[in-house]
Amino acid sequence: MVVHHYFSAGGKDLILEYIFGLSKNEIVDGLSVLEKLEKDELDQLNTKPWRGKVWEVYFYKHNRIFYVVIEGRDAYLLHACRKQKSKTEKTDSETVVRRAKELGEELSEKIL
Repeated sequence: MVVHHYFSAGGKDLILEYIFGLSKNEIVDGLSVLEKLEKDELDQLNTKPWRGKVWEVYFYKHNRIFYVVIEGRDAYLLHACRKQKSKTEKTDSETVVRRAKELGEELSEKIL
């Protein structure tokens, strides 16, 4: 599977930036998640549907990455954050929705 990271307007890879800001064990686990996505080993990940075509994958304690799989071959990473409550934080939810809509427009695909 081809994994596409989300880049800021300034060209920063926001997913890797989040992962590399974590502790060493969390970094290792986060990179392992990305590797398993690339190898299409979704069955080895702790995933669950979030909203529409958006899924979330949990890793090391309370970290998660929101992503979309299009046509079974391309995974688009939308956002990474730490889950702090039982519900997705409003700012994180808004970020995921905004990026999913941007991606949907770019790909002419209904995501949410």
